[in-house]
Amino acid sequence: MAILGIDLGGTNVRVGLVDEVRLLRTESASVPSGGSVDEVLEVIYGLIDAVIQPDVQGIGVGVPSVIDLKEGVIYDVQNIPSWKKVSLKSLLQKRYKIPAFINNDANCFAVAEKYYGKGRPYDHIVGLIVGTGLGAGVVANGRLYSGANCGAGEFGMIPYQDKNLEYYACGQFFKNVYGTSGKDVAARARRGDPEALRIFHEFGGHLGEAVKVVMYAADPEIIILGGSVSRAFEFFQESLWASVREFAYSISVQNIKIDVSDVENIALLGAAALFFDANR
Repeated sequence: MAILGIDLGGTNVRVGLVDEVRLLRTESASVPSGGSVDEVLEVIYGLIDAVIQPDVQGIGVGVPSVIDLKEGVIYDVQNIPSWKKVSLKSLLQKRYKIPAFINNDANCFAVAEKYYGKGRPYDHIVGLIVGTGLGAGVVANGRLYSGANCGAGEFGMIPYQDKNLEYYACGQFFKNVYGTSGKDVAARARRGDPEALRIFHEFGGHLGEAVKVVMYAADPEIIILGGSVSRAFEFFQESLWASVREFAYSISVQNIKIDVSDVENIALLGAAALFFDANR
C-alpha cells in the first residue's frame, strides 16, 4: 500500500510516494507565488501525476496555513497570496477518486514522529518545532489531536514575561534580545565562544519554561524537538533540563523524555501519515 504525501511550502511544493516504512520517490517544483489559484493547482497536479501509481490509497497534505479540517479548506497560505480560501480536499478527491487529508505543518511533524520517528513506542507525544516560530503538534492516546479549529499546540502564543513564549523560546530570541541570528550564535558556540555559550544557556532556560507549559497542558510521554534551533540542542540542553526539573510534579520529571528529531523528509512523511492516523 502506498500513500502520497504533499508538502506545500511557501516557495516549493514536494510530492512523495510513501509506504508504511519509508519514502519511495519524490518530485518537487517551485510554487508560482504570484500565480492564480488554478496555476498553483496545476503545479501540484503535475507533480502528483508524475508520482501516483495504482496502489495509492490516499493523499495527505501539510500546509503552513489555517485549515478547516472537516471540510478540508485552507485559508491564507503563507507566500501564496491568491490562496485565500481553497477547498483543496474536495478538489483532490474529485480529481483522483481517493481520500485526501489536510493539516498544518506542525501537526504533520508530530504525526510523522509517531509513525516514522522517535515517537513510535509512545501514545502521548508532543512534537515541538523550535525554528523561526514555536509551534507544536499533539498526539494523544495514539491519535493526532488538532482541536476544534486546528489550533491545538499553539504554545508559542501563551503569554510569558512581557511578551509570549515564541518571543523568547525560538529562533526569534536571538534577534529580539541580542540583535543577531541563531545561526551566528551556533557557529560561535561551536568554536567555544563564551558569550555564545552563555546566550544559549539563557535560551535553554526560556525553552525549558515552554516545555513545562507543554507538560502541564498535554502531559506527554515524550517531547520531540524539531526545527532549525533544535540542531544546536547540545548547547542548551543543560539549562533546559535545569528549568524542567523545577516542574511541580516530580514523577512527571522522572518520566518525561526530551529528544531531537532525526527523521529525514519529515514534512512528506508527516503529510502521508495523516492517512494512517485517520485510519487507525
